[in-house]
Amino acid sequence: MIELTNVSKRYNDTTVVKSLNLKIGEGEIVGIIGHNGAGKSTMMKMTAGLVEPTSGSIRVMGRDIQKEGVKVKGQIGYLPEESPLYEAMTAQQYLMFFSELYHMPRQKAQQRIDQLLDSLDLPQKNKLTGEFSKGMKRKTAIARALLHDPELLILDEPNSGLDPLTSFFIINYLRTLKREGKTILLSAHNLFHVETICDRVGIIKNGDLLVFDTMDAIRARLGRREYQVIFHTDQPLDYEMVNGHYIFRADDVDAIAQMLETVSANRWTLVDLSMRESALEEIYVKLMTNE
Repeated sequence: MIELTNVSKRYNDTTVVKSLNLKIGEGEIVGIIGHNGAGKSTMMKMTAGLVEPTSGSIRVMGRDIQKEGVKVKGQIGYLPEESPLYEAMTAQQYLMFFSELYHMPRQKAQQRIDQLLDSLDLPQKNKLTGEFSKGMKRKTAIARALLHDPELLILDEPNSGLDPLTSFFIINYLRTLKREGKTILLSAHNLFHVETICDRVGIIKNGDLLVFDTMDAIRARLGRREYQVIFHTDQPLDYEMVNGHYIFRADDVDAIAQMLETVSANRWTLVDLSMRESALEEIYVKLMTNE
């Protein structure tokens, strides 16, 4: 679906994307994360054919995005991080206007608009977009990106600045789009959402792609697995205590097994035994501070 080969982008003397190689398969949700200015938005704009790379090649759906962009862009839905609407229009008028730019037959466009407004929970189709909340504006912009039923969605911070409920709605909506067969490339600062929704995750720092893999593979390479034994005894012990219970933590299975034997031998009460893996946020901070 998407293949970037040795893609770089320079602005004057500043290189914002450095020899980036990336392959995204059909039907995947891929998340790209990184600090502000890392090169995420530039990479996404180049993939959408909006910015020309300084060097390297980008193929989307088997075609060179620079040489055959006209044939490709009709199957791309792009949502920029900042997406102002025409605030003197209703959502209905706004989307109908864009349907004309896509040369959609009016009846087909109306059916598609009604479907999108309904699925995105935007019932106030005749209210001016200038009177919308930020969440409603973002949903309208997403509807615009989906209007022509593209195969590929490139979404730059789709949840930017949204309240938790609206953000949760949009994440679930992206899951629905994946089930419909859409390929989705997105960037986000909410790493929990990226971790839970994405098939693969890329981490960019200063234009370099440091990691690109599944969450399981990223955890295996860069994370850690911690085990925790919670037990109770009235004896005073030199262990961490929380809510009246002692806690023993270790990332070594043998140490945990030995602790369980100690709990049993002393007839202490075992309250809980659990395992915790590194979250994407921890791995991200580690990469940003240690690389």
